[in-house]
Amino acid sequence: MNNIIKLFLLLLIPHIINAKVIATVDYKNVELGDMVTYSLEISGDNISRPNIQRLCGADVISTSSQTSVNIINGNIRKRYILSYKFIPQKSCKIDPIEIDINNKAELSNAIDIVVKPVTEAKNKDFQLILKSSKEELYVGETFKVTLLFKQKIDAQALDSEFLPPKFKGFWIKKESKPKRINNTNFVVTEIVYTLAPQRVGKLNIQKAHMRIASRTARTNSWGDWSPTVKWKTYFSNELNINIKPLPSGVDLVGDFSIKVNVDKKEVDTNEAINITVEVSGMGNLEDVKSFKPYIDGVSVFDEKLNIEDTKLTQKIALISEKDFSIPPFTLKYFDSKTKEIKTISTKKIDIKVKNSKPKEKLIVKRQDSKKIIQKNSEMIELDKITLVITFIVGLIIGILLMLFKPFRKNKKQKNISIKDPKILLMKLLPYRDDDEVKKILDILENNIYTNKKEDYDKKALKEVLKRYKIE
Repeated sequence: MNNIIKLFLLLLIPHIINAKVIATVDYKNVELGDMVTYSLEISGDNISRPNIQRLCGADVISTSSQTSVNIINGNIRKRYILSYKFIPQKSCKIDPIEIDINNKAELSNAIDIVVKPVTEAKNKDFQLILKSSKEELYVGETFKVTLLFKQKIDAQALDSEFLPPKFKGFWIKKESKPKRINNTNFVVTEIVYTLAPQRVGKLNIQKAHMRIASRTARTNSWGDWSPTVKWKTYFSNELNINIKPLPSGVDLVGDFSIKVNVDKKEVDTNEAINITVEVSGMGNLEDVKSFKPYIDGVSVFDEKLNIEDTKLTQKIALISEKDFSIPPFTLKYFDSKTKEIKTISTKKIDIKVKNSKPKEKLIVKRQDSKKIIQKNSEMIELDKITLVITFIVGLIIGILLMLFKPFRKNKKQKNISIKDPKILLMKLLPYRDDDEVKKILDILENNIYTNKKEDYDKKALKEVLKRYKIE
């Protein structure tokens, strides 16, 4: 039998020599997931290499090339072998490839590839499985997708490459580290993804891929067996998730708790109060809006929301010259378990400011009120001529003041005293994203609240005041 094959090849050699482009594949019949190497053998001195990105509708995974020089009867022949690896998803035909050789277009031969479903026995060695904790949920609702890779105890793998599933339309909130579990028949590797859908509709989680290299043997062109390494790709199942809209007027879904921490409830005038709002729970924390409150007569400075795992925090500083109250912080969300809209909130916090300026209260006795009303009536009944004269005189004085500006020389420009750290801290807080400002603020806060006496760069301070036009 081997002699017949050798004879056939010898008869075929003249035709092969005359062909300038020969296309071959290492396997024409493969199972789904098997890797195929497509090769182009090109003879000629001056060739233009083709740019092949896809074969049989599948992306080319890798490319390689070889060059050799043969001398036949004193004639030098160059030979190029261009190789392209890909994983066909279905049976297909690779059409002829056009290549420019010595300024002449040459075509390769066409090749048919047959892709068969994975056999049950082979699928037992390696398995890739996707599982979802929920098949139907709301926009923003958190859920878990578990990926399991099962390898049979006696299955051999020389190398492997993992391609995770594509979560298009989902936020990836967390990915666990691979966890290895051993049982009687399999070694199982588990990865858990915490996800949240971004939009309404039916969303698809595409297949995960695991490429496995194993040792195999194949027959060469002379009929001999030779060991080789074969790559095969294993695919997981896909997941289809149905996403429903949230009830009207609600942006959050999950289960949350909220609390606020305040560093002190009694301060001196213009001393900062630092509070931290904290929201904990499973849900779309990324949709929570800033808790910055509006309090009459109080300067409020807020930092950006910070999310770590299942906890959201926001730091807020408040400065006032009089007593005030921090209003409750409220959070409204949809509880997907009870199917109810819930509202949670903190309690009001009263802040005492020592040596604060009391509110001026106007107390008018009844007997005095009559005099005030009478006086106001008399003022309203002033002679019109007197009012006109008064207006004209005032207008003339105003014009003279604008022209000559007699008080400009005596007017002193008000500057912030760098000796008053509390006022300076209040003025600089809105610009804490600036690195230079942050350095000065850190020193100021330490000096004020820890009684330290650390010096800051006065020159840098002046530049900051000038840059932000702080007066």
